[in-house]
Amino acid sequence: MFYYGVSIDRGCMKAAVFQGVEEPLEIQDVEEPTADEDQVVVETEACGICRSDWHAWKGDWGHIGVVPTEGLIFGHEPAGRVVEVGDNVERFREGDMVTVPFNLSDGTCQHCRDGRGNICDRMVPLGFLGMAPGAFAERFPVREADHNVVKLPDDVDPVNVAGLGCRFATAFHGLVSRVDVTPGDWVAVHGCGGVGLSAVHIADALGANVIAVDIKDEQLWAAEELGADEIINATDVKDAAQAVKAHTDSSQGVDVAVDALGVAETCKAAINSLGKAGQHLQIGLTTGENDGNVELPVDNMVMDEREFYGSFGMPPNEYDQIFRMMSRGKIDPGQIVTETVSLEEVPDVIGNMGNYETVGIPVCNEF
Repeated sequence: MFYYGVSIDRGCMKAAVFQGVEEPLEIQDVEEPTADEDQVVVETEACGICRSDWHAWKGDWGHIGVVPTEGLIFGHEPAGRVVEVGDNVERFREGDMVTVPFNLSDGTCQHCRDGRGNICDRMVPLGFLGMAPGAFAERFPVREADHNVVKLPDDVDPVNVAGLGCRFATAFHGLVSRVDVTPGDWVAVHGCGGVGLSAVHIADALGANVIAVDIKDEQLWAAEELGADEIINATDVKDAAQAVKAHTDSSQGVDVAVDALGVAETCKAAINSLGKAGQHLQIGLTTGENDGNVELPVDNMVMDEREFYGSFGMPPNEYDQIFRMMSRGKIDPGQIVTETVSLEEVPDVIGNMGNYETVGIPVCNEF
């Protein structure tokens, strides 16, 4: 095959390959993918390194069906160039710059037809199951390309697109499409990792008054730079929820609270920081310690008519909203990218995430 005048021989490519739970990923030569009739193959130019990769590597998510097997290629926040197009694909051609949501839909179920492909009945997560190898590789295939692939605007940097990845996209979908954030609302973000910082930046762009909560000053300083109006170090206060309420109008609580970490403590603190009729947005998934279950203050939620929402990725049809806001300078996912690394460095970056020292989003951009 020839691509832009360069001959590409079918054969091997470099990839970071899963060796087992908590075993270091290995950089190996693996077989290159080829495009089935409904697929495209994308040459990776950038891919975010996400805490979700770490959770899967740790074996945290067996309770939701994510059980990675040896030989899997992680990587679910990609941007790249189409290098092969299946016979039945109509919307894309070789050379197109694209991104791909991590929750790959089949395009046929009722949710897909309703524009909610992110919760497709037959969803396959990119880079978490063997049937959808991920983008910590020189190339990766994408199923049902006409439904799942998103063409990028001409002026978008691939590293910035990898920055929006699952974290920025999930926060955007949650704050724009799931809950109601209007200018002047109070929004509290509990947990300021990559997805939490994304939520801070997006809520600020929507005109909200943003309160960021974390246990590390470095994360909180980053949140301030991204638009947080108030910051709270949870280790410095007796009750994080009450500390949040103290910053709001008449100390009544926030209109929207986001749990961007997924542990019992942050989830309950977020819900308890809400005012009456407030909306809780759950973005963080739990770890193996909680197995998907967190005790909630149900009676208070009922009596105050608080609402609980989840956000899981983003359907492909919503990406244009992000691109429009990026083009107008209202949001910039690249501000949350704090480090770029090579493919060879990916195993160490994932292995070190257990130290919780990562600020923002690391991106692999050398393959």
